Amino acid sequence: MPQGISTLAADAPTLSAANTGFMLICSALVMLMTPALAFFYGGMVRVKSTLNMLMMSFISLGIVTILWVLYGFSLAFGTDSGSIIGWSSDYVGLSGIGLTELWDGYTIPVYVFAVFQLMFAIITPALISGALADRVKFTAWALFIALWVTIVYFPVAHWVWGTGGWAFELGVIDFAGGTAVHINAGAAALGVILVIGKRVGFKKDPMRPHSLPLVMLGAGLLWFGWFGFNAGSWLGNDDGVGALMFINTQIATAAAMLAWLAYEKIRHGAFTTLGAASGAVAGLVAITPSGGSCSPLGAIAIGAIAGLLCAMAVGLKYKFGYDDSLDVVGVHLVGGVVGSILIGFFATGGGQSTAAGLFYGDHKLDQLWKQLAGVGAVLAYSLVASAILAFLIDKTIGMRVSEDVEVSGIDQDEHAETAYDFSGAGGGAGSRKDVPAPGETVAAADRNKKVDA
Repeated sequence: MPQGISTLAADAPTLSAANTGFMLICSALVMLMTPALAFFYGGMVRVKSTLNMLMMSFISLGIVTILWVLYGFSLAFGTDSGSIIGWSSDYVGLSGIGLTELWDGYTIPVYVFAVFQLMFAIITPALISGALADRVKFTAWALFIALWVTIVYFPVAHWVWGTGGWAFELGVIDFAGGTAVHINAGAAALGVILVIGKRVGFKKDPMRPHSLPLVMLGAGLLWFGWFGFNAGSWLGNDDGVGALMFINTQIATAAAMLAWLAYEKIRHGAFTTLGAASGAVAGLVAITPSGGSCSPLGAIAIGAIAGLLCAMAVGLKYKFGYDDSLDVVGVHLVGGVVGSILIGFFATGGGQSTAAGLFYGDHKLDQLWKQLAGVGAVLAYSLVASAILAFLIDKTIGMRVSEDVEVSGIDQDEHAETAYDFSGAGGGAGSRKDVPAPGETVAAADRNKKVDA
């Protein structure tokens, strides 16, 4: 993602209505990705956890928005301090920003850049939630989001995209979030699940998706929103790089989906809808850091490699015994690592920058080593910091619900609702006055029973 490029006063840009409108649309598309993720994850869990899964994404829209306005934007994109963190008092509360004040070197207002980046900050912790399905207290999750974006996401965003950030200055290429979003979230997911442990019945009870149509709907909306996520990250349409990123997003996603399905057919004998959805997401993840620097043929290769490796990686949780409920580690961590590292091979030098990869003349592997440095640092920091946060929350307010709640269903206990109400169909719990109907609390059922009597 480009930003912080200084210009001479004589060449100073002016506000572009076209670029501003484009970026507002892209911001809305990225916002849509969080509800889309909620549907994607919500369909993958069992019925009794559907609403909790939806809420774990939706709550991020509330918490991160407020923190971003108060201090998050300042920490991520304020004046650099030690190449680690930013801070600008004018960005605190977004109160010192003029309506037509432009983001440095670009033709869009600071407010537009801030809201676009806000949507990235929102979806990143939401991605983590898929690894924690069925077993985390909602209050603990809300607290984790607030602490995690403050301690992990905001600093990492500054490293990667903030002027003066060490990764930005080193020349690590991350067009739209391979390190800052996907590796960051995937490593965090791994750190948390190593602390909180497995679901009750992991590797014993069937834990199949309850609604594959919901999964496909979520995947389709993610694919749609991802064009804003990726193409918008060039912050304008003046030189064709955003268009390159747009088409590479489509190409890599298609290639990854086909590669995942081919692997499934060879390994398991069937083409599954879950595989198609997961493969598409793997391709989207992998092309996110790399699509502005590779050619369309390179996008095919990156997508196909990511689809194959992510399909193989999702089974590692059974081999190593970590319970990554909805394959956040297998898809987002592995896909982010693959897409970021392959820049060191497939960067053409003719896209977002002149940096080239091994296949295009970089025989000293300069860009590959830069990519490895960025990947390794973000992965290690997020993994360790996230595990420490989960440990501290677990030892204070408790991170997990009780085993009884997990077995009976987290939706009813944490949200006093259920995803599907079949009481009108006749029979079932809703037809008895001494048993709560779906979506009805025990106290409400008891009160209604007394009224009826």
